[in-house]
Amino acid sequence: MAPVPDQTRLRALFDATLALNSELSLDALLQKLVEAAATLTGARYAALGVIDETGAALERFLTTGIDAETHAAIGDLPRGRGILGVLIRAAQPLRLHDLGQDPRSVGFPPNHPPMGTFLGVPVLLRGVAYGNLYLTEKEGGEDFTEADEELVMLLAAQAAVAIENARLYESATRWSRQLEFLHEVVRSIAEETDLERLLQLVCRRVRELIGARLTLIGLPLPNGELRIAAADGEGETAYGLLDHNLSGRSKSRRVLERQQSVRVDSIIDDPEVDQDEARRMGVRSGLYVPLIVRGRAIGIVAVHDKVGADARFSDADLRLAEIFAARAAVAVDLSERVARDTVRRVIDAQELERRRLARELHDETGQALTSILLGLRGIRAAQSASEAEKVEADLREIVVQALQDVRALAVELRPAALDDFGLVPALERLGETFAERSGIGATVEPHLGAERLPAETETALYRLVQEALTNVVKHAQASQVSIVLTRRDGGVNILIEDDGNGFDVGDVGNGSLGLVGMRERIALIGGTLAVESAPGEGTTISAFAPVGT
Repeated sequence: MAPVPDQTRLRALFDATLALNSELSLDALLQKLVEAAATLTGARYAALGVIDETGAALERFLTTGIDAETHAAIGDLPRGRGILGVLIRAAQPLRLHDLGQDPRSVGFPPNHPPMGTFLGVPVLLRGVAYGNLYLTEKEGGEDFTEADEELVMLLAAQAAVAIENARLYESATRWSRQLEFLHEVVRSIAEETDLERLLQLVCRRVRELIGARLTLIGLPLPNGELRIAAADGEGETAYGLLDHNLSGRSKSRRVLERQQSVRVDSIIDDPEVDQDEARRMGVRSGLYVPLIVRGRAIGIVAVHDKVGADARFSDADLRLAEIFAARAAVAVDLSERVARDTVRRVIDAQELERRRLARELHDETGQALTSILLGLRGIRAAQSASEAEKVEADLREIVVQALQDVRALAVELRPAALDDFGLVPALERLGETFAERSGIGATVEPHLGAERLPAETETALYRLVQEALTNVVKHAQASQVSIVLTRRDGGVNILIEDDGNGFDVGDVGNGSLGLVGMRERIALIGGTLAVESAPGEGTTISAFAPVGT
């Protein structure tokens, strides 16, 4: 057959160049380049294999000259063995007179059309091999020429540019998502108070970015096991693992003890893996990354089964998991330190309250009992009945006052009305007692309905009002205090307002002991607290406590 006319070749080159500049789909562009290569060289069949990022196999294989029925009859596309593997490894042009006669050939699968003459050209850019262009069966049974090779190399260079651009775009998009998710996790560390929700977010983002089937975060228990505190995965598997304990002989526990990340390509072949546990989870590969803070291992991230035909993870996947694990470690450490600080503050507040009660018992009740003892001696030493009656009357007043003081202390410790009748009666009694002892008017307006609140909510709100009233007496110089309780948005809102001298919130802020105690108490039941005040304008404390249904 006569060679392809120059005009046809020029037209094919022009079409290929135009496609490079106008085609947005990588597969569509590569398909046009394959067809152009066949036209330029007079080949009956042409194909382009794109090497995957490992450099060992093909991730794409585009063809021309073979119809859909033949494709279906052949079955799986080439994996990069035989002559195709030679080109992948050598990345050098290769021309053969008879493909089947080359000793490196592994033959053709069933239903594959016969192919003799062969031209293979690497898809190279700056020394990096992205794939290969293959052409077979030049028309007329002729061998491919050096001129054919040069033309195909030109097209291969265009294909390399397209593949590199596509991968750069994918990489930039991937890094953009990684940064976005990383910023989301960092923001959540600063804003999220619920550790479990934060760890769940880390699990979800790690799984999405790496492309895994399952991600877990385990926290150590005193008995050597690991509690799965967060899990994210396909289907219902992950939810069934939450709060499940991994044994002390699990791979996760061993990695935690060594404090070194590890990648496992085959779970079944790793002697450290608890195979019974692995079978229950149905995992084949894994990444294990310890959560380390100041040299201390406080948990572990385990990622299992890369989505796709190959379940193994890459070094890049491991590095990405380590980045997110570092943020998760900060979150766990911060949560532990906040918990310790909260316990310390609670203990300090309890000790402060005990000291106050001890002083009152000593100064008031103790002195009253001493006076009673002395009065009893006075009765015995009385010279007349009338003198004894006078001493007895004085003792009665002392006893009544002592009883009132003891009852007041009992109410402060734990009012019986709170347990027996609920929050509203307890607050009404507190308001009456507060008004009697301080001379400050107090009103309680409840709008809660007949249903009682959970015990811990009632206790927290009662103590909140109690602390607020103590602050009014100490600092406000108020004449009136109002307490309003309402149900809204699945919870209870409590508003405490006084008409006192107020203060600059910016100066006093959240650092005052009373406000810190109120904030911590309401936070323990998942609530929030806000303070509004200004000099000469009184103070408003608004708190919201969620109530579970």
